[in-house]
Amino acid sequence: LEVGRAVQLALLPTDNPELPGWEIWLYSRPANDVGGDLLDYLAGSDGRLHLALGDVAGKGLGAALLAAKLQATLRALATDSASLTDLGARTNRIFCRDGLPNRFATLVYLEIRPNDGSVRLLNAGHMPPLHASAKGISTLPPVALPIGIKADAVYQEQSLELAEGDLLLVYSDGLSEAVNEHEQMFGDDGVRELLGRVHGMPTAQAGGVI
Repeated sequence: LEVGRAVQLALLPTDNPELPGWEIWLYSRPANDVGGDLLDYLAGSDGRLHLALGDVAGKGLGAALLAAKLQATLRALATDSASLTDLGARTNRIFCRDGLPNRFATLVYLEIRPNDGSVRLLNAGHMPPLHASAKGISTLPPVALPIGIKADAVYQEQSLELAEGDLLLVYSDGLSEAVNEHEQMFGDDGVRELLGRVHGMPTAQAGGVI
């Protein structure tokens, strides 16, 4: 487990990606020695930035191994997939073919461009990202099954437009299911309330609070 943890930590990004017009902050902390969370980014040759947050069902070494497989699969397919819909379908077929029974992964995959507030994203059964703007907080619901459940699942690309000063939070259930010393869960309402309080802060400062 110690070796597995070292490998998993080595696969995490060592810094925050830089993209003109954007402030981006990434953070991951496994609850156990190893876990099933995936956090990654990949810079495309055309200037686009690819960001991925995934969560493999289950805990421990098995989930960690499948998270590493998901990361490798996404990196291999990202640059030559015709669309995020295509990327989701191809990744799903590989996981259904090579995966284990009752093992699946939720995923949010995003593409952004320099100095452009347009966000293209794929949500495969993951926690809905939260968008904080001057109009309040809105969500984009998941519109597809998690990766690895059904080989012929259909995936749908979504999009949203961020204005200057908007904040987009993509997170896993490790945040909403965190408990305090009284065993009270933070919950989705707690996440939304906290996002409203940090909206307007620099991204790194907001991430540190969250």
